[in-house]
Amino acid sequence: MLLHCETEDGSAGQGAGLAAGWLRPETLETLIELNELCLALVAEQAVSRGAPASPLLRQVAELWHVLDPAARRRAAGCPYLLVDAGFADPVRWRRPGSLGVGDGADSPYTTFFTVPAATELARLVLTYAWHLARSQSAAARLLLGMPDPCAALIAHLGLRQIQTLAEAHPEWLRPRWPTRVRVWRELLLAAAAGEAPALERARLHGLTLLAAEARGSLSARADPGRGTA
Repeated sequence: MLLHCETEDGSAGQGAGLAAGWLRPETLETLIELNELCLALVAEQAVSRGAPASPLLRQVAELWHVLDPAARRRAAGCPYLLVDAGFADPVRWRRPGSLGVGDGADSPYTTFFTVPAATELARLVLTYAWHLARSQSAAARLLLGMPDPCAALIAHLGLRQIQTLAEAHPEWLRPRWPTRVRVWRELLLAAAAGEAPALERARLHGLTLLAAEARGSLSARADPGRGTA
């Protein structure tokens, strides 16, 4: 709904409008809400004491002060989730029963978010992903970059399992493309300026990256020995 009609101030565009043509309005509205929380979490992490030495945080933190609520709303209008939790990684979803609360300290995944709010956002994000995997697998592919095999694994989990995973592994949550600082700067500068063409280009850039990652995931599954020689 919002991604389809809020075009006058640049808060939505062609790419988002195409998504709104077949996705449920409530799915898109929830995506915007989650993305706003994602942006707030990154902003909080950027100024927190002991924040990781991330190029993303260092180079993008300067933009936060120009992002008023309207600009954050524009940035949040991307037709994809601004954070990832390993939705294209089947390994972490294949045996979730072996991962319990308190196992996070032994996690092989590098922690990006250290602020307390990360746990609550992880719960919301994983619950959203679980819902899409169960009821809208095509939306899970588009919005989360979740390939069908991972969607099937996640869909077989129960709600309590998903919430337990979120509580045990908030370290799974990380910004999408944390090493591609240019992508984030492009999005945030366009959102701050409120220029619809620039904002649309930034969003389409993100969709292109997601599509490329999806193709790479398919290639890896088709040729599991690729790159091991």
